[in-house]
Amino acid sequence: MATVPVGDPQSRTMAENNADVLLEVKGLKTHFFLQQGIVRAVENVDFTVHRGQTVGIVGESGCGKSVMARSVMSIVPPPGRIVEGEILFHLTQGEAGSTTKEVVDMAKLDPMGDKARSIRGFEISMVFQEPMTSLSPVHTVGDQIMEAILLHQEVTKAQARQIAIDTLRQVGMPDPERIVDRYPHQLSGGMRQRAMIAMALSCKPSLLIADEPTTALDVTTQAQILTLMQSLQEELGMAIIFITHDLGVIAQMADYVVVMYLGEVVEMADVDTIFYDPKHPYTRSLLRSIPMLGRKSAEHKTSRLTAIRGTVPDPYSIPKGCPFHPRCPKAIQGVCDTKTPPFLELEGGHKVRCVLYE
Repeated sequence: MATVPVGDPQSRTMAENNADVLLEVKGLKTHFFLQQGIVRAVENVDFTVHRGQTVGIVGESGCGKSVMARSVMSIVPPPGRIVEGEILFHLTQGEAGSTTKEVVDMAKLDPMGDKARSIRGFEISMVFQEPMTSLSPVHTVGDQIMEAILLHQEVTKAQARQIAIDTLRQVGMPDPERIVDRYPHQLSGGMRQRAMIAMALSCKPSLLIADEPTTALDVTTQAQILTLMQSLQEELGMAIIFITHDLGVIAQMADYVVVMYLGEVVEMADVDTIFYDPKHPYTRSLLRSIPMLGRKSAEHKTSRLTAIRGTVPDPYSIPKGCPFHPRCPKAIQGVCDTKTPPFLELEGGHKVRCVLYE
């Protein structure tokens, strides 16, 4: 199978050149500068999000998924910072987001500047992993939703309260007129997550970043939240970056999948290709380690689950060559442990970082 480097102009698909591009991440590097050394949390990450599309970001804990999301939002906590790359956000106007006004590089903006603050929470919103730690315990749910509305919209406090109530109703919150005056600790886990989603959607963003939004929820509540997000996406026409380690959730939610390992993208393709024709040994290992209910992929000829050997390496001492080679069942001694694998494009826009496909 012929391959070409991803940077080659021939590798660009028509979709990437379409006018419906919303977000372009190019060569993103986000590092944390600590006394023990430099943690390269995100390293040379590239991907594109189109309007109305759901892009799933998957990988084990510690692979840089959340840091990448915070980089897009321009909220990387110190001592971390974006050291290289572009985060090109196509600002839009109108509810459907059909007209582009300008392209802004979020990586170049002052995180606390007016421009970044006007985009964050309005054009781009985020649902964080654990609502109990993300929501303020000393403010009511309504006050926290109203804060974002008053910051980005020219409305009165009474109008903002009504928008908050309407948004809570939109996310399926029972009795929103009462819930708006409740504190986070007075709500169940599922209701707190709905409140977080309502806060993120209160200004009708073009892009929603959902970072493990179903963590610590029971299976029934998880299914309700996922169904809710899908219906809201269809209703509002927004794009979603869905971050999770659960490939079962990705199968339900995503159109396109980006697989990360130790801060790098190792494979990306449409969701069907990832599940039925995975190329990178890490992606294959992830698929082997989860149950597949009701169907079997090319990687699941038996029902036996296989754990990925070893653990994610210490970020202070990333292995030379391919970072996955110490755990890889296909590793070639003298090659994978010495040569940095190129990012190659296969047929149909399928991209993989592995020497096996050179």
